[in-house]
Amino acid sequence: MSHRPISTIIQNHPFLTVPSSTSVYDAARLMKENGMDALLVCDKRRLVGVLTERDIVFRVTAEARNAATTLIAEVMTSDPQTIPPDKPIGHALHMMYEGGFRHVPVVENGRPVGMVSTRDALGPELKAFVSEMDEREHLAEILG
Repeated sequence: MSHRPISTIIQNHPFLTVPSSTSVYDAARLMKENGMDALLVCDKRRLVGVLTERDIVFRVTAEARNAATTLIAEVMTSDPQTIPPDKPIGHALHMMYEGGFRHVPVVENGRPVGMVSTRDALGPELKAFVSEMDEREHLAEILG
C-alpha cells in the first residue's frame, strides 16, 4: 500500500468550506459550480461536518425535503473522522473502508486543510488496497 503522504495529494486540490447555516440548495449550487462532490462544513473556522452528494440524495431528495429551506446542519454528517496531512494515503483508505464512507477531511492544528476521497486514490493505491483486502479476506476464510 502506498506510503505517499496525503499532503502531496491535497496540495493542488481546492476545497470549499461553508457554514452549517447554508441551505442545501446553495450548497448544491456551490458543489456544481466548482465540480465538487463534497463540502467541509465549518462554524467559526472549526470543522463540524461534511456534506456530500450522497447526503443530499439520501437525506434531502429521498425524504422529499425542500432543499431551499433545509439547512446543511440538518443533513450533514456531523463530527466526521479526520486525518492529518502527514499520514499516508493508505491510512485514509483504510479509514474509509472500515467506516463505510468516501471522504475524509484533512485537519492540521484543528483547522481543515483539505479533503481526500476514494477518487483521489484511484490508480495504484486503490488497486493495491483492494488486492490486500481480498487477500486478507481469503486468508481469514482459510484460517477459519
